[in-house]
Amino acid sequence: MRIVAGAIIAALMLGACATPAETPAAEIAKAPVPLESKFAQNGDVKIHYVASGQGPLVVMIHGYPDFSGSWTYLTPKLNDAYRVVAIDTRGYNLSDKPDGVLNYEMPKLVADVRAVIAAEGYDKATVLGHDWGGSIAWMFAFTHPEMLDNLIILSTPHPILFMERMRTDPVQQATSQYARNFQKEGSEAGMTAERLAQRVQDPALKEKYLEAFRRSSFSAMMNYYRANYPRDVGPNAKRPFLPDNPPQIPVPLLVIHGMKDTALLSAAHAGTWEKGARDTTVVMVPDAGHFVQFDAADLVNATIRSWLDMHPAE
Repeated sequence: MRIVAGAIIAALMLGACATPAETPAAEIAKAPVPLESKFAQNGDVKIHYVASGQGPLVVMIHGYPDFSGSWTYLTPKLNDAYRVVAIDTRGYNLSDKPDGVLNYEMPKLVADVRAVIAAEGYDKATVLGHDWGGSIAWMFAFTHPEMLDNLIILSTPHPILFMERMRTDPVQQATSQYARNFQKEGSEAGMTAERLAQRVQDPALKEKYLEAFRRSSFSAMMNYYRANYPRDVGPNAKRPFLPDNPPQIPVPLLVIHGMKDTALLSAAHAGTWEKGARDTTVVMVPDAGHFVQFDAADLVNATIRSWLDMHPAE
C-alpha cells in the first residue's frame, strides 16, 4: 500500500514522464484527437458523452455545477493512449432531464455510468469523478467492482469517512449547510447560467459553460442534493443509499484534493488508505480549491496520466 501526500510527488511524476521529444513545440505540432459526441441509453433516459482516443477506457464524471467540459484540460493529456469519455450527467447539457427527485437517486446515476461503459463496448473502465461525480464513482466502485480497472477521485472524500465528519465535526457540519439549503423546495429559484459559470476564467471555455448551463435543468441540479445528501448532521445523520459497510475498493485508488476546498474539507480524507484493498495514492494540493482540476490543472493532469500509465488495465 502506498500513500502519497502533497504536491511534491506529483511534480516528480511530471518530470519522470517527460521526454526530450515532448517539448512545447512538439506538443503544438501534435494534431488533436477528434472528439465524438455520443449517447448512451439507460431505460428512458439518454446520457450524452464526449469520447476520443483509443485504448483502455477512462470514464470521467463531473460534479455541480459543471458538465462534460470539466475535463477540457485533462482529455488531451490522455486520449493519445486511452479511450476517454466525459459524461454529461442527467439533468446537464445534452443529457436528458427527467422530472422529479426520484429520477436523481444514486442507483440511477450509477446505472447511467454502466450504460455508457456498455455503449462503448467495454466490460471494464477506469472511473474518475469530481464532486457529485466523485460520489457516483465511489458508489459505482461499491456496487460494480467487477467493472473497474482503477478508481480516481477528485475533491470527494470516501462517503463513510465524510459521514463520520458530518456526525462529529462541527466545522464540516457548518460548512455543509449550503447543501441542506439546496434540498429546500424552490432552491433553484434565481439560479442563472451566468452565476454558475462565473468561476470559469478562460473566455472561450466560459462561453461553452454558458451554453451548457442554459441547456441544463437547475431543478435537476438541486435534485442531486434532495435525493442523495444527508438531511441532518450529528449522531443520527444518514446518507441515502450508502451501505453501512461498503466493501474495500478492489482496484488501485488515486485521490486528489485541493486543501483550500471550503465545501468538502481535506480532513475527511484521513483514513482513506484503510478503504482500499490495493495501493492507494493521496495527493493534497495546498493552493487549490474545490475545482482542483482547474486550479492546479498541470499538476492534476500530469499526476493522473503518470498514475494511469503505472496502473495498466488488467
